[in-house]
Amino acid sequence: MMEIAVGVGLAVLVFLIWYQVNIIPFVFLGGLFFLLYRMSSGKMPNLNNNSVGKVATSVSGIQFEQIGGQEIAKKELLEALDFIKNPTRIQEMGIRPLKGILMVGPPGTGKTLLAKAAASYTNSIFISSSGSEFIEMYAGVGAQRIRQLFKQCRQKAKQQNKDSAVLFIDEIDILGSTRGSHASHMEYDQTLNQLLTEMDGIGGNHDQVHILVIGATNRPESLDRALVRPGRFDRTIQVELPDWEGRLEILKLHARNKPLSDDINLEKIAREAYGFSGAQLESLANEAAIMAMREESNTVCQKHFMEAIDKVMMGEKSENKPDKNELWRIAVHECGHALVSEKLKPGSVSVVTITPRGKSLGYIRQHPEKDHLLYTREFMDAQICLLLGGAVSEKMMLGDQSTGASNDFYQAVELAKKIIKAGISPLGIVSENHLPYQTMHQTIKDIISQQEKRARKILKPNVALINEAATILMQEEKISGEYLRSRLYKRKSLKTS
Repeated sequence: MMEIAVGVGLAVLVFLIWYQVNIIPFVFLGGLFFLLYRMSSGKMPNLNNNSVGKVATSVSGIQFEQIGGQEIAKKELLEALDFIKNPTRIQEMGIRPLKGILMVGPPGTGKTLLAKAAASYTNSIFISSSGSEFIEMYAGVGAQRIRQLFKQCRQKAKQQNKDSAVLFIDEIDILGSTRGSHASHMEYDQTLNQLLTEMDGIGGNHDQVHILVIGATNRPESLDRALVRPGRFDRTIQVELPDWEGRLEILKLHARNKPLSDDINLEKIAREAYGFSGAQLESLANEAAIMAMREESNTVCQKHFMEAIDKVMMGEKSENKPDKNELWRIAVHECGHALVSEKLKPGSVSVVTITPRGKSLGYIRQHPEKDHLLYTREFMDAQICLLLGGAVSEKMMLGDQSTGASNDFYQAVELAKKIIKAGISPLGIVSENHLPYQTMHQTIKDIISQQEKRARKILKPNVALINEAATILMQEEKISGEYLRSRLYKRKSLKTS
């Protein structure tokens, strides 16, 4: 019947063309009728077959031993996974198996790797997806993809004779955000409702396949309460940035397959890489090896790692170099930062450089004595003073200051806000939402003004040292903290405030 209709339609089109009639409206109507016919007969192509097919993978080869710097997260995850590995013991104890685990932490800390290791540990099917893959402009598509994803978990497990599957959803905050937060877009809510239904198991657990849903996000506050309640995501595991010992462990893992020279000191590199995530540390080791290859070196040396730290933090060296006058201003600015840092925290400066990288024209890199989990008022005041040291140095040495201190001022203001929010400002414990704007502004101004005076008090007696250090910096572009301290303390000119 359909073939006859198509033949008649083509004959009519030929007839109309012969008599020079505009056929565009007829083609449009014909296409519309064809689309309606396909929809009514259930032969419409599935919009999400491709997206679902791409996410399925076999069980990964990642083991927990290959993941460093996340011992607490691994311990919590292993305890939850034992429910899958030992179902008989779990039943004897009357324990309900966990349905979902939410991993929360900054990007690059190893959430995806932990999910893959979980699948390997439990000998489960591993299927991964991203929250953005479920949201479409067409209503119902996201919910259908959720259903197909859970169905695929069961099918893949059955095909490979496994009784469990790990479903990893990255960026789960995209589809799991609080319902009603997306105005006039019900697709988000429908998709989330379907995920809630699947995790509840309302439709029954076909083929007795246990599906463990692992979600990852760095915005847990945006998730719907119904999603994170017990019975759905039963546990929340914090996957934070590694501390010094964790960074050292990760570096050892990524340096195993690289030819290291005898001068390598991974402990020092881990100290210098303060605040690096696992992904950044992997990139650090990789960039160091690339630099060694560029120099046609047979081994990766300490200098390659130290140079790679700057590249990972700031980016590649810029070809747009400032002129001599601007370079002198940058040197004076960075020396101001360095001197204030050394006065407030002796031995804290690692490197001072005026080599442009990324958007930065120069910078100092510090290495803290230890990783801090809490910050005192004294510590935060010192950080603000350090940030203002560059602008104060410019004004003292050159008579004015430049836009190069804009980012320093922004960071100083943010730290002042944190002081107020933490209740350690002269205002005491206050509600940020009920604090008058003028009061907030004046308190921030007072905090910054006080630290600006402090920086000036530190730098004023040491103008000669700033001039000397900036001159050396102009010649060498980069000064190590050890070299800077040897020049400063040799003269014993760094006066106390």
